[in-house]
Amino acid sequence: MPEPSPVVTLDVRDDLRMGREPFARIMAAVGELAAGCSLRLLATFEPIPLYRVMAHKGFAHVARQIGPEDWEILFGADLMDQEEAPALAPPAGAESGQTIETEWPEPQRHLDNRGLLPPEPMMQILRALEAMEPGQVLLAINERDPVFLYPELEARGHAIRVERQPDGVYVRIRRGGDGR
Repeated sequence: MPEPSPVVTLDVRDDLRMGREPFARIMAAVGELAAGCSLRLLATFEPIPLYRVMAHKGFAHVARQIGPEDWEILFGADLMDQEEAPALAPPAGAESGQTIETEWPEPQRHLDNRGLLPPEPMMQILRALEAMEPGQVLLAINERDPVFLYPELEARGHAIRVERQPDGVYVRIRRGGDGR
């Protein structure tokens, strides 16, 4: 019987409750994992967009809710066959603030998500996009860079432009035509 892989625990619940974005801490912990180790993440919500990021890095996940605002997610390479990890390209415009297209219409909808705790900004954006027509643009202002949002937007076929300003991160999203 094979021995279970060592598990490193990272608890980001206090970060999330204080409104701090834990993505950098999570990625740092992943970067420090020894070969064959797993990461046990404790969060206040199920971090669904993180699953795509971690899958791109070769990690599968097992999640369970352990309380009303408490989730435990185990990430491990040994939970999946490495060849099954989906490829995840960086979202168009997320790094450079540019997309292939140069002309975008003015935003039809604006959201000011400053002051909201994760995952509420992402949920607000996704709900707003569902109510919009293909090609329409949403402008969302966030306190922090919504790194978990980008892979979700890409998966849904939306285009983005990101502009970081002193008063927030301005994310323009052009709704894709996939009907989502």
